[in-house]
Amino acid sequence: MLRVLGGMLGRSHGLWRGARPGLRPTRASGGRAKGAEDAALPTAEPGYKTFQHDRRPTNFDKKVLVWAGRFKREEDIPKHISSELLEAARSNVRIKVCYIMIALTVLGCLAMVITGKEAAKKDQTLVRLNIEKKAKWRADVEKEQEAAVGKAQ
Repeated sequence: MLRVLGGMLGRSHGLWRGARPGLRPTRASGGRAKGAEDAALPTAEPGYKTFQHDRRPTNFDKKVLVWAGRFKREEDIPKHISSELLEAARSNVRIKVCYIMIALTVLGCLAMVITGKEAAKKDQTLVRLNIEKKAKWRADVEKEQEAAVGKAQ
């Protein structure tokens, strides 16, 4: 079909021979072909990378790439990198951060268990602390009431 189209336009028959499926021209009339689906323009074949180096890394992206182990230093990072490379590095860093958070959570739990056991040995329970606090409040209220009665007389 493409050879026919090339022949009608006066071009050689091999004009579209090496073209990639996603880069072939659509119909010139602008309408849809009969029986066409509601899909957009044909995309590139699966697995074909249209843009190898499609973005410039920011300073934070450079730190992520170095911390993920993709590059040794920030100076080694090229001016343009692929999105896939950056996403893989971000996933790697995300996993490392999760491991660090898990470790910190476990350490925090151990610290709370240790301090709780020490407080239990000293008999510093929450019930006892609340009873002492309420007794102090009651004593303060009684002093204020005695002071109010003393002023009234």
